[in-house]
Amino acid sequence: MDSVTESQRAVAPTPDVPPDVAAVLLGAVDDARTAIVEHSGEDTVGEYLGAGFEDATSATHRFLAELPGYRGWQWAVVVAAFPGAQHATISEVVLVPGPTALLAPKWVPWEERVRPGDLSPGDLLAPPSEDPRLAPGYTATGDPMVDDVAVEVGLGRRQVLSLWGRNEAAQRWHDGDYGPGSAMARSTRRVCRDCGFYLPLGGALGVMFGVCANELAADGHVVDAEYGCGAHSDTPAPQGAGSPLYDPFDDGVLDVVDPGESRPSS
Repeated sequence: MDSVTESQRAVAPTPDVPPDVAAVLLGAVDDARTAIVEHSGEDTVGEYLGAGFEDATSATHRFLAELPGYRGWQWAVVVAAFPGAQHATISEVVLVPGPTALLAPKWVPWEERVRPGDLSPGDLLAPPSEDPRLAPGYTATGDPMVDDVAVEVGLGRRQVLSLWGRNEAAQRWHDGDYGPGSAMARSTRRVCRDCGFYLPLGGALGVMFGVCANELAADGHVVDAEYGCGAHSDTPAPQGAGSPLYDPFDDGVLDVVDPGESRPSS
């Protein structure tokens, strides 16, 4: 009962809680503990942590939870009483995280968790609704002469890349592994725009980007015109023909002499 008295002293009634109601609410520690025992068992209730008022007629008693896997969690028992009541009523028994409880990370929607490289064979990944990277494409007119030409130049798609989408892609490529700021590009003075293996992209993106066609370099990747590597088409061949500096020594013309044989005097 001493612990109950200490708790009552630790929690002062708020101005809008009548003193008699506060005494009943704060004195319901044993009732709160009994409610937890009935809910989850005797060995799941730990140290009493105190109480706090929810409003003028209810308070919450907290106990340390002794459950495997719930270290730092607390039992919260809400009790209620009205003016003139002789005892409190148990309203709710819940398990809540304490200040040191281990919690799962904040939930992130699936479409926000997908990252580049996550797509695998057989996966379906639809673009987000109202994707700013896409804009409506060419609308067919019904005239074969017009529509055939439109399809031939790439206007027959329902959606095309928007200006925002092109700018976003350009920034991503420029800042990526095949941009001018990468370690490979910084290690050479030659750039892709002067390389014979560089195939510029069509349209506005062709000013800054192309595709590498060197199978020993960034083959098939979009590279920045300012990117560069050691496999540039203008890389000079090594000096010299690879011949040794000295003639080979033919050990077939040597006389093998036993070190133990005595040598004739000169």
